[in-house]
Amino acid sequence: MLLFGYSQTSFGQVAKLIQQLYEPNDKQVMVAAHRGDWRNAPENSLQAYKLAIAEGVDIVELDLKMSKDSVLVILHDQTLNRSTTGKGKPSDFTLAELKRLNLRDGLGAPTSQRIPTLEDVMLLTKGKVLVNLDHSTPFYKEAFAVLKKTGTLSQALFKSDEHYSILHAMYGSILDSITFMPVVETDYGGNKQMILDYQKHLKPAAVELVFEHDTIDIFKRNEFIKKGGSRIWVNTLWANLCGGHNDDVASVEGKLEESWGWLIARGVNIIQTDRPHELIAYLRKRKLHK
Repeated sequence: MLLFGYSQTSFGQVAKLIQQLYEPNDKQVMVAAHRGDWRNAPENSLQAYKLAIAEGVDIVELDLKMSKDSVLVILHDQTLNRSTTGKGKPSDFTLAELKRLNLRDGLGAPTSQRIPTLEDVMLLTKGKVLVNLDHSTPFYKEAFAVLKKTGTLSQALFKSDEHYSILHAMYGSILDSITFMPVVETDYGGNKQMILDYQKHLKPAAVELVFEHDTIDIFKRNEFIKKGGSRIWVNTLWANLCGGHNDDVASVEGKLEESWGWLIARGVNIIQTDRPHELIAYLRKRKLHK
């Protein structure tokens, strides 16, 4: 198993997580915190990632955007309007200008937190957790450079919903040096072949399945994914991503077995959640998380 530039003498915790990531039949369920612990801190802030790490998550998720002066920053939306005190596109502002803005909390109130760069987050998470690079398809080269600079290439999980042939044409041999996960919308045709193509060429650590309906054939017959060496990742953020078995079914309605339990029973062993505290407590009760 390749550890993608990881020095085994460097960070024991990350080495264990990487090893676990590449164990597709592992019964332990890995937990990814969507935009950090955004219920208790501004989304995609350093504070949100610190809290998520303290909760014991295995992976934190972030969203990449590019500043006017070509620095990768962490922001979900196409504009600054909702989550910061600024307005407009992040690509119209330099890093120095972006750093003068304040991040807003979940209720829209300004906080003392600032927009972090990818480098900021990677230095914070170094040796502690894996990092899911969402919205990264346009920025592989730039992200790769930051990860090499910070010595965190082994911790990052690149992703894309493009087919292998398209992504290979975009980035070529760089794909051989990263940890990768395809995002597959399973309600559409051709999705099984897309997964098989990636498993043939890149040996993805996981396959992210997105499905609005839980009756889809590929989800009922997903054993081939693990046989090909990949974990099964599902997002429980909203109902249309996981066939209605989302976080609120568990945490608001109290139907844990109809949400997280339903997915686990069908082979899912990475869950990305907006409720990391509750999910980890549930998994630990079932002895499915450290």
